Amino acid sequence: MKKSREEVVEEMQKVVEQMRLDDIEDNPESANEYFQCDACGDDSTLAGSIQYGHYRLCNDCVLLAEVGFELGQFKKIEELIEKMEDKRLVADCKFLKQEQSRLDN
Repeated sequence: MKKSREEVVEEMQKVVEQMRLDDIEDNPESANEYFQCDACGDDSTLAGSIQYGHYRLCNDCVLLAEVGFELGQFKKIEELIEKMEDKRLVADCKFLKQEQSRLDN
């Protein structure tokens, strides 16, 4: 029996949250170590992140990726990366504005 969209999202939310908790349990520092997500561009904790080929995704984007794969919305991670280009540009602009403000003060 095929799962509904809501069932897939619910199931993946639980899985992704458990991954984050497991990472923190295995390495508590992962909750305080940050990187820039290759999908959304936000600074995120390593806890719950996953490396997909050349791309590291934050926990929130892992959820998007896994739901997308499960629902057949895309077959390769590059498709998600491409779809999130606008989100990354917004994150980059926000960073640049913050950096300029910091330099001006």
